[in-house]
Amino acid sequence: MTGVWRCLVIEDDVETRRYIVAGLLEQAHDVASCEDGVTGLQRSSQESWDVIILDRMLPNQMDGLSILSTLRAQSNTTPVLVLSALSDLDERVKGLKAGGDDYLTKPFAFSELYARLEALVRRSKSLEQTCLQVADLRLDLGSGKVQRVQKDIVLKPREFRLLAYLMRNADQIVTRSMLLEAVWDYHFDPQTNVIDVQISRLRSKVDHGFTTPLIHTIRGAGYMLSANPEAAQASTAE
Repeated sequence: MTGVWRCLVIEDDVETRRYIVAGLLEQAHDVASCEDGVTGLQRSSQESWDVIILDRMLPNQMDGLSILSTLRAQSNTTPVLVLSALSDLDERVKGLKAGGDDYLTKPFAFSELYARLEALVRRSKSLEQTCLQVADLRLDLGSGKVQRVQKDIVLKPREFRLLAYLMRNADQIVTRSMLLEAVWDYHFDPQTNVIDVQISRLRSKVDHGFTTPLIHTIRGAGYMLSANPEAAQASTAE
């Protein structure tokens, strides 16, 4: 077992969806599900998941391959297992080319589904050692490359360290003291505006020109990197 996963099941067949969800819950994982393509794309792109189980054929104007293609165009690297009643080789190739990490044909045994999911999550976790991702923002610790929606973002070394720290602590408030110690190696507050200046510069590069702001100022507390504006607003109100 590779720990507790956040799993999203996008499947329109009620019995298949219940079968998968029940099996994953029995393994003590955190599971959410939806039954159509539009909702599936919204949840898969706006929330953070360890793995997605995606039906190839879906109602509501968007099938599984369209969801896959859109996610990969957003630089979303969440592992995706494609489920399909279509077993032809050409269909499997289409699923993998669209960005699927694995392809399982129906009907299937839950034991095989789970073994494939374990392999995908294990491989993804090993990659996380060098890559950080929040929503459509991706940072490669090895190459120093930063992208948002496949657009390169050029950062100075200090900005890179600051962004990496914020991404490692996504959806959590980080205080000035935490940033000073982690990014500037200060174990005291020199009472300067250096953090405010760097955050402002970073925000202009990471958020400017994009629909969803990721870097939030939490008044009286610090900062938060989050794709969920409601969470940031709630923290501001506390």
